[in-house]
Amino acid sequence: MRKLENKELERKSVTDFKEAEKTPIIIILDDIRSLHNIGSVFRTADAFLIEKIYLCGITALPPNKEIHKTALGATETVTWEYQKEVTDVIALLKKESVTVFAIEQVENAIFLQNFQVEKNKKYALVFGNEVYGVSHKAIELCDGSIEIPQLGTKHSLNISVSAGIVIWDLFKKMNY
Repeated sequence: MRKLENKELERKSVTDFKEAEKTPIIIILDDIRSLHNIGSVFRTADAFLIEKIYLCGITALPPNKEIHKTALGATETVTWEYQKEVTDVIALLKKESVTVFAIEQVENAIFLQNFQVEKNKKYALVFGNEVYGVSHKAIELCDGSIEIPQLGTKHSLNISVSAGIVIWDLFKKMNY
């Protein structure tokens, strides 16, 4: 077995990325404090051709040196927009017939392994603050909630880890 060199990976240029058909997923980051988490979500969004990221509340914005450390240029490829209020973004997306799910532990949440994607449907995923999670006002506006099952003592994951797990799972279900 031989490790592939970068030139063998057929990476897209920034222009190719912008012109590529996107995965019908929108990410909403609400009040994310960690610049490294923000950068990591951008990098994951780039990896799976995510349509857009909304940065809300206190979530820091590119360009930012600390975001760049983990994003590694993904802030230049992935479309993003800042909106102060997460509730405004959710309401806007729902008007555009986007199905919005909070990634949170709430009553009647759908466990990720049981979540079924529907063909020709666009999804938005709301990821909340590292300490408080997705706000109650945002949860109330969402179409539902998806929960990542966890068996250990902590029952919480880093937001960038949660985003990677959920994005991969939906991407896989949409494409394979």
